[in-house]
Order: sequence, then structure tokens, then C-alpha cells
Amino acid sequence: MRDETSTEPPPPPGTAGYGEAAGTLAEQYESVDFAEVHRDVLHLFPERPGAVLDIGAGSGRDAAALAGRGHRVVAVEPTAALRALGRRLHADQEIEWVDDALPGLRTLRGRRFDLVLLTAVWMHLDEEERPAAMETVSGLAGPGGRVVLSLRHGPVPPGRRMFPVTADETASLARRYGLAALHRAPRGDPLGRTDVTWSHLVLERP
Repeated sequence: MRDETSTEPPPPPGTAGYGEAAGTLAEQYESVDFAEVHRDVLHLFPERPGAVLDIGAGSGRDAAALAGRGHRVVAVEPTAALRALGRRLHADQEIEWVDDALPGLRTLRGRRFDLVLLTAVWMHLDEEERPAAMETVSGLAGPGGRVVLSLRHGPVPPGRRMFPVTADETASLARRYGLAALHRAPRGDPLGRTDVTWSHLVLERP
């Protein structure tokens, strides 16, 4: 495993509540299979091994699955406790772990990826942060690159920071930064929570 790239900014507001519950959250994340979480959009993931960026990688479930399929994976996770768990849980996979966060992702400037994954990340950004974050994400997607994004809808867990954001709003914002929507669909909660639903979007840089 490669060395972690580290920065020293204050913790991003969107990470509130994650460090304290890292162990429980990692167990929750790992309890759901990668293919089940992404079943509706998996056919739009790159088939050939390429460069993948997993933003808000959490416990590394998705990063590890993609690395296992031959992709070169960079996993961005700003919560130190989750990052440490991910490194330990998936030590058998070649994953480049990075300490950074949207909207800036300064440590990755100049790099390009075939796939950018944002699983349960976007709703942590407020209305002012989202345009800058979309500009960053768009710049990280190479020509023909795709962005796979999921939005959580439902009550905000105590101690967390989330904002209501729709798939339509997100797709419209993506267009402003050169990303076209290939796929947009709702789905239920993989963990079976009746008060939580999701929207899945796949965006592409032409």
C-alpha cells in the first residue's frame, strides 16, 4: 500500500459526527456489498482497468472492490478514524489513501480520472459549497470520464450535517460545468431504512 498523502486543514464541517462513530459506521458500510449498492449504475462503470477516484471513501468498501477489479484507485477520506479503518480493513488492496475533502481537493489538482465516485457525499455540502465542488469534480474527470453520484434523502441523523438536494438540481449544476447526465434514477435504501431513499446519477464529460 502506498503512503498516505496528508494535509492539515481543520476538519470539514460535513464530517461532523463521523469520527466518533467510525467503528459503527465502518461495520454498517461493510455489511452491504459493493455490487448491491451500485447495482443500478454498475453497467456504466468503466469495464477496462483505469484511474478511479473515490471521494468520501469511508471504510474503503468501494475503493477495495474497484482495486480488486484492476483499477488504480485513489480513496479520499477526510475523517482520520475512517481512513485508518479503511487502510486496515483493505490492506490487501493497492489503494492510495488521501486526506482531503470537497469543495477544494487541492492535493489532487492536475490529476485526471476515468471514474469519479461520490457515494453519499454530495448532501454534506451546502448551497454555497456545491458549485465550487462541482467545478472541482468536473476538472478531475478526464475526457469521456464519468462521475457516479448518490444523494441521500431523509431525516438527518443526530450530530450530522446534511442538506436537502435533488437530482434535478445536481444535474443542472453539472451541466454548468460541462458534465452531461447519462442516468438518473431513484432507489430504496440498501440498509432497509423506510424513511431513507436515494437518487443515483451518472454524469459524463464529453
